[in-house]
Amino acid sequence: LFPGHRRVDHDTFTLTRRYDFPPRAVFAAWAEPAAKRRWFAETEGFADIEHALDFRVGGLESASGRAPDGGRFTYDAVIHDIEEGARVILAYRMTMDGTPISVSLATVTFEADKDGTRLTYVEQDAFLDGLDNAGPRREGVAWQLEQLALELAEAREGVH
Repeated sequence: LFPGHRRVDHDTFTLTRRYDFPPRAVFAAWAEPAAKRRWFAETEGFADIEHALDFRVGGLESASGRAPDGGRFTYDAVIHDIEEGARVILAYRMTMDGTPISVSLATVTFEADKDGTRLTYVEQDAFLDGLDNAGPRREGVAWQLEQLALELAEAREGVH
C-alpha cells in the first residue's frame, strides 16, 4: 500500500445463540484453556495451530495457524472484563503474515434461558486497509459458535 491509500472500515455485528447447557457450562468453555483451544483455535483446514489463554482480567489470549492457502493468521487479545458466568469483554488484533488486518472489541454475555443459555456476541471492528471485512469475520465467529455447541455436547458425553 502507498501513502494516502490507507483506510479504516468500521463495522459492528451481533450474533445470538441458544445452548441447551447452563450458563456456568457455556462460560467454562470460554474460560478453560483446553476447551477454548478445541472450539476456537482448531479451525478446520488450518495447520500449525498454537493457542494460549490466561483467563483473567488483564490476561492474554493468543492463537495462530496457517490457512489452507499458506497464509499465517494471528489473534492477540487482552481480556478487559470478566463477570463470572455472565460476561467477558476483550479487545483483539488480527494479522495475516505479520500485517495487521483488524482491531476489534468483543463483548460476550451469558444469560440463563429456561434450562439453557442465551449467548450474545457483539463485535465492533476496525478493518485496516481493505485487508479484511465484516462478511468473513461474521462467518468465522458464527462457525466458532457452532463449534462451541459441539464442544459442549462432547463434554456432556465425556468425550473430553
